[in-house]
Amino acid sequence: MPNFPAFLSYVIVTTFTPGPNNIMSMSNASRYGFKKSLGYNFGVFFGFLVIISICSAFSMAIYSVMPSVKPVMTVIGASYILYLAWKTYRSHAKSGDGDGRQTTTVMSGMLMQFINPKAIIYAITIATTFIIPYYRSVPVILLFSVMLAFMGFLSTCTWGLFGSFFQRFLAKNEKVVNTVMALLLVYCAVSLFL
Repeated sequence: MPNFPAFLSYVIVTTFTPGPNNIMSMSNASRYGFKKSLGYNFGVFFGFLVIISICSAFSMAIYSVMPSVKPVMTVIGASYILYLAWKTYRSHAKSGDGDGRQTTTVMSGMLMQFINPKAIIYAITIATTFIIPYYRSVPVILLFSVMLAFMGFLSTCTWGLFGSFFQRFLAKNEKVVNTVMALLLVYCAVSLFL
């Protein structure tokens, strides 16, 4: 991997910023308690593991059939990362309150991954931009998949543990946090071409 700092900053920023998984985890923990919300968090882990594995396999198939797709996928990946930077910079804190249904099961966490556009686009971007262009070994790709799913699990657990504290911190320092996150994403996008 030619630029590990860009990879790591992209993973951390994308995984730990607000999104459906993190907001649901925070909401579940604040409504039902952290222990009861763990089922959802484990579901996120298993569901994202499936999503990232499928995206990696699909990307590997594309790269083996059309090796010239790498520059195109790099531009698409960088464009999406810049779009995320803009959305992160302009985002505002939102409440994680849902409709009151209990959503703490492993199955609800898994199913969320298949309808969560942030997770799907993240998996496609990370596979096509940072993993498949440099690694083709199935065990290595599986290791990346497990590591990235575990990062998602850590993220949802963090949001669950800090719940309302983290939400208040974001609201209080929203502009500074969003600016730092957006600049890290811009760095990730630019470094793809260095």
